[in-house]
Amino acid sequence: MAQRRPHSRRPADDRRDDQRQRIAAEAARLISELGLRDYHQAKLRAAQRLGIQDERHLPRNTEIETALRDYQRLFGGEERLAHLRRLRETAVEALRFFARFEPRLVGAVLDGTADQHSAVSLHLHSDDADSLTLFLTEHGIPYDQIDRQLRWSADEAERFDAYRFSADDVPVDLTLLPLSALRQAPLDRIDGKPMRRATLAAAQQLLQDGDP
Repeated sequence: MAQRRPHSRRPADDRRDDQRQRIAAEAARLISELGLRDYHQAKLRAAQRLGIQDERHLPRNTEIETALRDYQRLFGGEERLAHLRRLRETAVEALRFFARFEPRLVGAVLDGTADQHSAVSLHLHSDDADSLTLFLTEHGIPYDQIDRQLRWSADEAERFDAYRFSADDVPVDLTLLPLSALRQAPLDRIDGKPMRRATLAAAQQLLQDGDP
């Protein structure tokens, strides 16, 4: 019986993988250096800069996040780690300050990809839509208000009030969600899974461990 030859990769496959890696690396550079936060926009811009027009060669968001971590390890050094620690210290203080809103730390400060462009991002929870603005006003905190879209599933999105202010030159970003969101986290924009979230205790442990 004739033996089958082992499957071999075609040159086109190798070329596609190479271009995906190049786009991911360039997108990671743009995210880190320019502060881009929309991964889709970053990879489109990276592909344009590299002269790659075939969208089939675009990397997944998870590939860009891996490339971003690699870039930060190579070029961030101790300065970035020190800045990350400062952001996490601010996050712990903010989690304490907003305790009545059942706060959760989310985003780059939690997952360790934060840089000089990153804000401390918290999800706060209340069924009173005016409670947070009253709280900020009572404490004399000037803020900018925006709206933010989050997804609960692939087919279900919802807009929420979000607030931004600065604490000792560190940007803080708050999103006010209903109490029911404590049971179901919105989906992460990178991998489409429920967002990773941290309580005050978890954030304190993260700060104590010192891991990126």
